[in-house]
Amino acid sequence: MRTKRREDVKTRRWTKAEYYRLGELGFFDGQRVELIEGRLMVLSPQNRLHAGMVERLDCVIRELFGTGYRFRAQLPLDLGQTTEPEPDFVVGVGVPLAATTTGHPTRALLVIEVSESTLRYDQGDKASLYARAGVWDYWVINLVDNQVEIYRDPVPDPMHLWGFRYASRVDLVPPAQVAPLALPGRPIAVADLLP
Repeated sequence: MRTKRREDVKTRRWTKAEYYRLGELGFFDGQRVELIEGRLMVLSPQNRLHAGMVERLDCVIRELFGTGYRFRAQLPLDLGQTTEPEPDFVVGVGVPLAATTTGHPTRALLVIEVSESTLRYDQGDKASLYARAGVWDYWVINLVDNQVEIYRDPVPDPMHLWGFRYASRVDLVPPAQVAPLALPGRPIAVADLLP
């Protein structure tokens, strides 16, 4: 009997079509899953704090931006054939009704992740992924250190998982304020983004 050599073993990457088909077949029932560069990432269940913060962001960010934007809480962001993360909150261009004809957004003005158990992942791999996708404004609501981390200015960097990183990171705590890049004249209190 022939034994497999290590070079005969390959990692299989999933496409978006296969990912959706697995979902239709019930493969992910009861699980939160994202497709990241062909890999199936199983996420932790949401605790009350995380869920409450996502709900709070939904109210606060919608009020800040107003009409004329597309708001999505924990819904897919289409970043190519093998990548479809589901950020905790996304502000995009356009209006919600466009979703019925255009599908998931492929660009975002602002991406926000609420982080506790996934903090290192959101600060590292996810940040690199969003930087590569050209997301200029990425915020991490850090529930571990009770601060808001603002990541901006994506730049190439082969030392990071997806070949990009953010050149700027600012950590903010109350009573600081922050304005989204898309609305520089409309600051929001950091305290409104934290529990």
